Amino acid sequence: MPIIIEMLLLLIVANGSPVIVAWIMGSWLAKPVDNNYHLVDGHPLFGKKKTWRGLIVAVITTAVVAQWLELGLVFGAMFGLLAMVGDLFSSFVKRRLRLDESARFRGLDQLPEAVLPLLLAFPVYNFGWGSLVAVAVIFMLLNLAVSPALYRLGIRRRPH
Repeated sequence: MPIIIEMLLLLIVANGSPVIVAWIMGSWLAKPVDNNYHLVDGHPLFGKKKTWRGLIVAVITTAVVAQWLELGLVFGAMFGLLAMVGDLFSSFVKRRLRLDESARFRGLDQLPEAVLPLLLAFPVYNFGWGSLVAVAVIFMLLNLAVSPALYRLGIRRRPH
């Protein structure tokens, strides 16, 4: 399988596994990463939907899939962790912009969680800047296309 497809698959796993687990488990064990902490602006650091459960699930599932792809368990765990750091960054920025957790912000909702882990993979697999940008954009477009379908199926709580 080409490395570009493998990177796209890891992004889908890292960002999709918390959504699937939330659908299956509801709020059970869903403790917010920010512990409901609010900054001086009165808004949450990240928000209640960014949970330790989601972060841990993303890291573990991405590690397992990376191992299955023969990319390595540690590489996969780091890839999944960086995807979640990108997701937390997006949430942090959206809260500072006073947007609520269900607000859509195209690009900001997808690119940090794609670009950060791809920057880890870039020097390891040397796939080129053009490929990095292409994978990030394809991931964003897939996310925009698939999220409404997951909402209609009852897997996502909002259509984006």
